[in-house]
Amino acid sequence: MRGNLNDGIVSVIIEEGSKKPIALNQKSFFGKLEGDILELSLIEACYLMEKGRLNIFENDKKCEFNYILDLIKEKDSYGNYIVYRDLKDRGYIIRTGFKYGAEFRLYDRGSQPGQGHSEYLVKIFFENDNIPAMNFASYVRVSHGVNKNFLMAIVDDDLDITYYDVEWTRP
Repeated sequence: MRGNLNDGIVSVIIEEGSKKPIALNQKSFFGKLEGDILELSLIEACYLMEKGRLNIFENDKKCEFNYILDLIKEKDSYGNYIVYRDLKDRGYIIRTGFKYGAEFRLYDRGSQPGQGHSEYLVKIFFENDNIPAMNFASYVRVSHGVNKNFLMAIVDDDLDITYYDVEWTRP
């Protein structure tokens, strides 16, 4: 499948008789459909490229995987990519969580966007990040307020990920 990179978005044109882009959206919940185009974020496209399911072109020149990865790193989103990849490989459905101040919303296997609510909000931190207590409390409070669990993804210096499920408790 071919995707065209333009301004950080990868667009896959849905040609007549082509079922792959539609299946990516409707069965695997990648990207969003805009008419006859499937729009993928750079992170989604990089994941699909790494899995051998997408070729990305920029100005009709085929991009190498490391080029796309460098673009993600330039946007300071490499941590987001490795957490996205890990969660996707575990079978979760992932959507953006910007509306809630998180990187991702996470749907359990078997559920789907539009037919249920996401289970988790995922916030990504690096091992050496300083997290002010008030900010941390607000992440947990927002998650609780929208009936979601708060999942902290801590990326260490070796790019290993540790997840913490944080719950809101009233004394």
